[in-house]
Amino acid sequence: MTNVAAKENAAAIPNAKVKWKKWSRFTPLFLMVIPGVIYLFINNYLPMFGLIIAFKDINFSKGILASDWIGFKNFEYLFKTSDAWLITRNTILYNMAFIIINLVIAIGVAILLNEIKKKFFARFYQSVILIPYLISMVIVGYLVLALLSGENGFINKQVLPAFGLEPITWYSEPKYWPFILTVVNIWKNVGYLCVIYLAAIIGIDPEYYEAATIDGASKWQQIKSITIPLIAPVITIMTLLAIGRIFYSDFGLFYQVPLDTGALQPTTNVIDTYVYRALLNLGDIGMSSAAGLYQSVVGFLLVLVSNYVVSRRDRDNALF
Repeated sequence: MTNVAAKENAAAIPNAKVKWKKWSRFTPLFLMVIPGVIYLFINNYLPMFGLIIAFKDINFSKGILASDWIGFKNFEYLFKTSDAWLITRNTILYNMAFIIINLVIAIGVAILLNEIKKKFFARFYQSVILIPYLISMVIVGYLVLALLSGENGFINKQVLPAFGLEPITWYSEPKYWPFILTVVNIWKNVGYLCVIYLAAIIGIDPEYYEAATIDGASKWQQIKSITIPLIAPVITIMTLLAIGRIFYSDFGLFYQVPLDTGALQPTTNVIDTYVYRALLNLGDIGMSSAAGLYQSVVGFLLVLVSNYVVSRRDRDNALF
């Protein structure tokens, strides 16, 4: 038995050396990853310590750890307020509309851009459509003001009189703003999504389209039977990521574009703007932290459920 064990140990030593040589080849890659891992830990995981703020009555003189533990009382502010239903409804409905409309338009524009064969024009249009995504929402807010201002706005001064219509006080009429905010969101974000879908479309093997053309398939049939199915994984991933943020809202869109006008709050007030205004008035960072945690947990659960539904239908298209 002793001789057998000795032989096994002797055989294990060369195997260990082979494995070490195999992994040692990747040492430079591991060293390159270290800064990224450190940054990820500091930037993404270390701040998660702050989650305890959501469950404490923060007293800065005592510090975070020594502040009184109050459980879920910070969460009650969101659910007991009379505006809880309004802000939740606005947040979910706006984001659902943005997800669906942006998806359809972005894919449509990406397909159109893919049909442009001259490189100069293809790059030109891709750049033009991406520019709005790079513009600050503060600037967008003033661009919208230039269009909708009651006194000097382009629409009130030029467009409506051309059709014999009276000027509209846009910043006093909440009923128009679901459409205005939707249009602004589409204008600003479709370019980014379009570039992603365009990259996926460009990666499709041209032989599929050549074979379909030989078989007499129309452009619409090619889009329906080739383009959409082959970019379905990208569509699924982008949609799942958007669903994960369905309880978040673009703060700039709902705060800067309406210029924080009180008369518009029935249609522009969402969870993020509500919490921001409450933080300004009350200075309660515990309540704000609770709102952020609530949004994150709900978004995470929605991603899990959505991904499970997708995986049941087609495992290859699931996010994980």
